[in-house]
Amino acid sequence: MLITKKKSQNSSSKGQKIQPGKNIKGRIKSGKSGPVKKQAPKDLRSLLSNIYLYLFVFIIGVFILDGLGLIGPAPESIPFNEVLRLVNEDQVQDITVKDSDLTILLKDGTTVTSKKEAGTSIFEVLSSESIPASKVAGSINIEQKFPLESVLSLLLSIGIPLVILYIIFRSMRGASSDMFSFGRSKAKLFVKESSKITFNDVAGIDEAKSEMVEIVDFLKNPKKYSQLGARIPRGVLLVGPAGVGKTLLAKAIAGEANVPFFSVAGSEFMEMLVGVGSSRVRDLFAMAKESQPSLIFIDEIDAIGRQRGMGIGGGHDEREQTLNQILIEMDGFDPRVNVIVLAATNRPDMLDPALIRAGRFDRRISLNLPDLKDREAILKIHAAGKPLNSDVDFAKIAKKTVGFSGADLENMLNEAAILAARDSAVDITMNHIDEASLKVTMGPERRRLQDENEKRLTAYHEAGHAVVAYHAGQLDSVERVTIVPRGGSLGHTSLPPEKDRTNETQTRLLSMLQMMMGGRAAEEYIFSEISTGAASDIERATELARRMVTEFGMSDLGPVSFDGAGGKFWLAKQMGEMPHYSDSTATKIDDEIRRIIDSSYTKALSILKQNAKGLETVAQALLEKETLDGEEFRALMEKAQG
Repeated sequence: MLITKKKSQNSSSKGQKIQPGKNIKGRIKSGKSGPVKKQAPKDLRSLLSNIYLYLFVFIIGVFILDGLGLIGPAPESIPFNEVLRLVNEDQVQDITVKDSDLTILLKDGTTVTSKKEAGTSIFEVLSSESIPASKVAGSINIEQKFPLESVLSLLLSIGIPLVILYIIFRSMRGASSDMFSFGRSKAKLFVKESSKITFNDVAGIDEAKSEMVEIVDFLKNPKKYSQLGARIPRGVLLVGPAGVGKTLLAKAIAGEANVPFFSVAGSEFMEMLVGVGSSRVRDLFAMAKESQPSLIFIDEIDAIGRQRGMGIGGGHDEREQTLNQILIEMDGFDPRVNVIVLAATNRPDMLDPALIRAGRFDRRISLNLPDLKDREAILKIHAAGKPLNSDVDFAKIAKKTVGFSGADLENMLNEAAILAARDSAVDITMNHIDEASLKVTMGPERRRLQDENEKRLTAYHEAGHAVVAYHAGQLDSVERVTIVPRGGSLGHTSLPPEKDRTNETQTRLLSMLQMMMGGRAAEEYIFSEISTGAASDIERATELARRMVTEFGMSDLGPVSFDGAGGKFWLAKQMGEMPHYSDSTATKIDDEIRRIIDSSYTKALSILKQNAKGLETVAQALLEKETLDGEEFRALMEKAQG
């Protein structure tokens, strides 16, 4: 009610930082509209203050310089012997002595200066020269010189320690006040005008957007649902891999909902002091209840919501106390309290069951990697404001970027813009985007000197991958073969998926294994030698074969799952679970993995022997051109077969 009836704070891309220990109404009312008393512009007030300061310093400086005798035209300086002559000839009116400096006023009104020997009196000098002091018509004045060096030394010796003590005491006072603010929430408050992101800026997750629109409507029109007996959801859990837009969707809600929006990261609840996390949870929920209807967004909730007793990552009582406090706050909501908790995570399997049960997080919204249509929409959003060449085809780019998340697509377009700027181009071309795509997935090119034997070995290795992929069944088309080093590899063969797939068949997986083994098989066939270049291929092939046996049931062991923790072997290993099978079964699993790998390697070697001409043709073309696109590769293979 507090925000919806008033204009929100001035627009800013950053949220207003909550000041610890203040009433929430005082924290969010500063930006309200209304008549404002006219004041002088801030820049003008600052300029006037500076002028007054400079004038004050100038006046003080004038007084100091005048006291030191440094203001006015400098009088003529004469030798001391000339001074004695003038005194002896009765031409001197007055003499002023400051240490060894003499100021002589002559009877004709002229002022001259001179220097005498330090440590001797002017009277002693006149007496030694047999010149009576009475020859000076006026008087001889002895003045003490202003001890500037002594004063500065005194000020520095006393002032610097005082300044240091002041800074120390001020820091201690600040630290003591911070000590009592440990338990205050570090959440940032956003209101509608403070977020420039809306649902129009989010693409590729239409189902999740529709759910969020409903949540926003819950907050704006609670009576619409309560009169039908519907209860407002207490929690919404956003689940999905990294980069699919969980946090972006939450920011869009902050831009759409006309209610206070509290944003905090899960790690911000944790401190080294015991009890701080639970105190911050209480403070956060107290602020949200006081300003209801409101939203709370907890990013990366798995930082505090892990299963209790798992012990992953050095868990301790502080994390569990924080989780317990969140459970209490969410379950202790009054039904009339309009506060919704949003949370995001890419590891839902690690969350405590008590946290994700109905009544706490009532809704679970899954965000998946974008499909072809979604990628095209995401590309159009991120391309806004970028000058694109007429050859840029979003549909074509979307087909080449299967498996890219929204964050990957945004990063790709940004890298393309950087490449275009590096080339001093006026717009972004398709070549820039293709290169940026490779840079995002494989890393930047590494142009370095290669030994001819190593380059030849790499050429046949990559040609082996490409030839096997060309003849193996049900694989996507080869779009690029190169021996230009990129990232950590000396070359690569690219087979981008031609369409989005949810399921993979056994035939396709076996063809993938044959393609992975094609590089090693080519080395053995051509050089009768093997190298370390196939290490990554072997690792990926072994992992795929293991999953085929233990998860997918694609082996002679039958449709049986041998992996623990619901198909998450790493989680079972972290939790110290024992394998769900006997030692004899483990031996059979190892034998099946070995059989699948050996069979794939034998098949790859057979394909290369049957297509030796194509292997030689592609390898020689790579040595000559270094990179072949899909059309060039297929033309070479057709020529070799003909």
